[in-house]
Amino acid sequence: MASTPLLGSRTLDRQTARTLPPGPRYPTLAQTLLFASHRKTFFPRMRERYGDVFTIRLVPSSRVVVVLSRPEHIREVFGSPPSVMHAGEGNTVLEPIMGSHSLLLLDDEDHVRMRRQLMPAFSGQALRGYAGMVHELARAEVGTWPTGKPFKLHQRMRDLTLEVILQVVFGVTDSDRLNQLRPLLDKIVSVSPVIMLGGFYPALLRVPPWRTYLTVQRQVDEILSDEIARRRGDLAGRNDVLSKLLAAGNWSDVELRDQLVTLLLAGHETTATALAWAFHELARRPEELAFGRRAADAGADEELEAIVKEAMRLHPVVYQVGRRLTETADVAGYRLPRGTTIMAAIGLVHRDGEHFPAPEDFRPQRFLADDPPAPGTWIPFGGGARRCIGAGFSLMEATEILRAALTTYNFHAPTPAPEPTKPKNVTLVPARGAEVVATRR
Repeated sequence: MASTPLLGSRTLDRQTARTLPPGPRYPTLAQTLLFASHRKTFFPRMRERYGDVFTIRLVPSSRVVVVLSRPEHIREVFGSPPSVMHAGEGNTVLEPIMGSHSLLLLDDEDHVRMRRQLMPAFSGQALRGYAGMVHELARAEVGTWPTGKPFKLHQRMRDLTLEVILQVVFGVTDSDRLNQLRPLLDKIVSVSPVIMLGGFYPALLRVPPWRTYLTVQRQVDEILSDEIARRRGDLAGRNDVLSKLLAAGNWSDVELRDQLVTLLLAGHETTATALAWAFHELARRPEELAFGRRAADAGADEELEAIVKEAMRLHPVVYQVGRRLTETADVAGYRLPRGTTIMAAIGLVHRDGEHFPAPEDFRPQRFLADDPPAPGTWIPFGGGARRCIGAGFSLMEATEILRAALTTYNFHAPTPAPEPTKPKNVTLVPARGAEVVATRR
């Protein structure tokens, strides 16, 4: 579960702009389109031309974004006081979707309080309690996969991770309620950048397709409110995330709703895509597939987790995360004015040969070596006080799904060529759906 990278910044005047790092002079709209649709190639080109720190400008209002690609600079940002580096303030575009109490939209004391209330549901002990449920759901899904012919694994992973959220996070197990929620939640998680524009321009929410999306959202809210009310009166023997949240915190129904929707949107596509890339790489590399099968058969969680981590390194699902300066601050050798957005380029760090030898290769063993990657060089979940609270859940979920699949099937790729990437909202996904061929072991 990764935190969203959609962050804002105030427009800076000419005098303060002279303190900014160099960057392209393209029109703001052109830079925005390159960032939105081609960030995986746009950022490397900008670093090659302007250096490890560069400035871009994005809509709306030509907001100023300083991009960092050095781990030591990113550590400065992640280690700074959260009161100086706001993440939630710039995410207001998500408020119509996630709600005003979402952890991703809060800053300062409100964020600390909400994070503290969420933490018991994501402790190590809690994660161990969820693992069995995730594994059973994974076994059931894996058993339906076709054999001997290509199929798109990314959609299968999206279906499975949605089911995990429904049953393990929301705690919904009644078949009628599940059948009611599945199509509604599928529409919620398929939110497009066009829908997100409603956060910038509230008047849009009164007309289609924004009004249609809000109608679906209200239907989901009604069901979640009913589930919360039922759960408040019966927590005995329940082991889902919602029940643990109710047992550990003093929540209002609205606060719980916003956190559940946040977990849904932040944890669905990201985990599904990371797994799709992992299977794509294993299917193309017989030696690594054999490594994964041995790990699955032996119950070697560390090795299975290394496969997931390497997939997240080589194919970062979220390419960047950001903070907004609330006051003038020194960052990466520049005196940056209040209102600047600082963007940590995860994708640039992960593909840097200085930190990861042979960075284009898929090598899970690099996370098992005596000399593992240095701190701050593997950052798919962000860092500091804003590190994704669901990181442990995501890695546990991916490990259990890998285990279920690799103990059942061998995989190979229909074509040897690596699959290209395409942007999907704020994530980068396999352009062809991560096609693989499965054969039973």
